[in-house]
Amino acid sequence: MKTLGNPTQRLRLGFVGGGLESSIGSTHRYAAHLDGHFELVAGVFARDPARNRAAAEAYGIAPDRVYPDFHSMAVAEAAREDGIHAAAIMAPNAVHVPASLAFLDQGIDVISDKPLAASLDEAESLLERVRKGPALHLLTHNYSGYPLIREARELIASGALGEVRLVQVEHAAGFGTRALEQQGAKALMWRTDPAQAGASSVLADVGVHAHQLLRFVTGQEISEVSAELSTLVPGRVSDDNAHVKLRLGNGARGMLWASFVAAGHRHGLQLRVFGEKGSLYWHQEDPERLEVRYQDQPHQILRRGEAWLSESARLSTRIKAGQPEGLLEAFANIYSEAAERIRARREQREPSAQSLLCPTAEDGLRGMRFIDACVKSDRAEGRWTEVV
Repeated sequence: MKTLGNPTQRLRLGFVGGGLESSIGSTHRYAAHLDGHFELVAGVFARDPARNRAAAEAYGIAPDRVYPDFHSMAVAEAAREDGIHAAAIMAPNAVHVPASLAFLDQGIDVISDKPLAASLDEAESLLERVRKGPALHLLTHNYSGYPLIREARELIASGALGEVRLVQVEHAAGFGTRALEQQGAKALMWRTDPAQAGASSVLADVGVHAHQLLRFVTGQEISEVSAELSTLVPGRVSDDNAHVKLRLGNGARGMLWASFVAAGHRHGLQLRVFGEKGSLYWHQEDPERLEVRYQDQPHQILRRGEAWLSESARLSTRIKAGQPEGLLEAFANIYSEAAERIRARREQREPSAQSLLCPTAEDGLRGMRFIDACVKSDRAEGRWTEVV
């Protein structure tokens, strides 16, 4: 990944969310800054005025560019000669669409956390607006930024494993094993509130990452689901575990497990794909290792940074093999590709092929359709339900 050396060419970035207490906020800041493509210059970082000011001061934001809400921020920044080029949204799910619309209507590009929206109706309305342009709407499905995930995508696209037959993907974490939202834990309070998170908390929070990773790597769409959504922690008002059987467009079968009550798991995102000739396995907690197992050949363990990997994997790598990279670098790949897409739009040229790997609102809509189908299937006792 090429780092931008000239600071005068940096894109000006604003935040919605990302205060001092936000772990995802710090991740966004590090990722946006890593390759030098963005400079954080404005934002509304928290609803509480004191926390908003404290974050702005810590981030070095000028007082006149700290806003009480995203509506006033969008209007004011659009009116400035040095206004922001893009707004990054990292707030609860119910904020994603209204905040996105506020900036899109001012011609400001949007980089938003997943999921695209809190409901399918919202997502479809947003996408209708996005398709009218001119501003872009990009989505931070950051796990698709890992070099070896991109290598896996290239392997399958090349036919190295043959036709995909089986897929197993899971994102099983343990951060919600206890009902800490009942004790005031903010991160869980909104995640387990259907009014803020949407119809399925667990799918909106971690399930859509697994769904997007499956689509990104295999190139297949999920056509039907049979889902069971469960609430396993007593007193919780949202679901916290999902088992979903999958039928893929090419006839392949699969299973998706999403959970935040997998006690002892820190971040259990992993993917297995089985084809006619062989299979691959990748685990996010060991992201520099991709196992490729052929039926009639020796097994392979591929490592990030090696010269024989695909161009897509090499372009997603910064340092040589043996010096580990991780989540921040993968996230930064998404931000750097977003920067290329934004510059290309503003310069009225075609974006680079690599930047087209950056997820968009179109991907987000597919995620919302998946969630909607799973909720309908669960309510029908797991009946197979088409993803439309």
